[in-house]
Parts: sequence; structure tokens; C-alpha cells
Amino acid sequence: MIEIHAVTFDAADPYEIASWWSKATGLPLGEGDKPGDDEVMLRTKQDPYVLFIRVPEGKTVKNRLHLDVNGTEGRTRDQEVERLIGLGATVFEDRRQPDGTGWVTMLDPEGNEFCVCRSQAEKQAQS
Repeated sequence: MIEIHAVTFDAADPYEIASWWSKATGLPLGEGDKPGDDEVMLRTKQDPYVLFIRVPEGKTVKNRLHLDVNGTEGRTRDQEVERLIGLGATVFEDRRQPDGTGWVTMLDPEGNEFCVCRSQAEKQAQS
């Protein structure tokens, strides 16, 4: 048996993109992580944590793995999409449906895909 210790993203600038994700998620950076580091982490309450590592090549194809995220503290999917755009994310594919279901695939500032889904409160309100 194995356990997942970290989810790792390749990055051109680990500190910069980890800082962006820190603003997006509210998770703090790893203790002592600083600009120029080749590895920067987001501290989570438990494993797996999120790690960004410097690689020489840029992103060229679709991610084979991505994060699905949703709003907390009563924030809706649509509110989160707007907040993340304000932080520098872009909409890649809008899969929202007229009945309120669906998701929005977004790109972080380095082009990594992630999906913004409905919050638990939104799902419960629709059931």
C-alpha cells in the first residue's frame, strides 16, 4: 500500500505560482519558502500537500491531472470564477449549464488547468 504525500506541479517560477495559489486557496506557503527557490509548497492541514517545482521546459499540452475546486464560506461557483479572474486566472472552457450544473475550466497564470465546481451548498440547494 502507498499513500499520496504531495500533488506536484511543474513550474517556470515555483515561488510566483505557489504565491498565486496561496491567494486563491488561502493556504500558506511552506515555512522558509522564498523567491528563487526550486521547490515551493502550499501547506495543507494534512497530506497530500501541493508542491511546485522548477522545470526548464514550458507547458505545451493539456494537464493529465488537475484540481477541482469549489467555493467555501457560502461563495458560489460563479463568485469564485470572478474572484479567480481578478487574481489573474483565465477561463478556458465554460461548462456551466442552464440548470445550474456544470463547471468552469480555468487556467492559472502558468497555464495549468483547474475546474471550478459548484459548492456543496449550491448542490444541496438544487436537490
